[in-house]
Amino acid sequence: MGSSSTAVASATLLVALNLLFFTMVSSTYVPCPPPPPKSPKPSPKTPPSGPKNPASCPKDTLKLGVCADLLGGLVHVVVGSSSRTQCCSLISGLADLDAAVCLCTAIKANVLGINLNVPVSLSLLLNACGKAKPDGYKCA
Repeated sequence: MGSSSTAVASATLLVALNLLFFTMVSSTYVPCPPPPPKSPKPSPKTPPSGPKNPASCPKDTLKLGVCADLLGGLVHVVVGSSSRTQCCSLISGLADLDAAVCLCTAIKANVLGINLNVPVSLSLLLNACGKAKPDGYKCA
């Protein structure tokens, strides 16, 4: 009988300790403090800008006619060739998006004097001048 009374005593002790433990854990609940009050937003010093104007070419589009020679000879482009130098120097200081807008405008206005596949021509000219067509940009 000694062993069954030890088992009962152990089980009773285990239940008592569990009750004590769960009572202590549940009685220490402390709610989170309330969030601090929101401070009023300062009034903006500059008026919010509305939708931006569509991109426009900061260069004289007519000058981009020199790019026609570059497009016409792209299969045989030589680094440093005169047409490449003239065309690329016009867009060299521009960001990729501005360069794409300028060349797109020139192609669509037929300033280059030849009928072209617009997306292909734009990509060819940008690549020849070390520029990249911006992601999502469409010459429309």
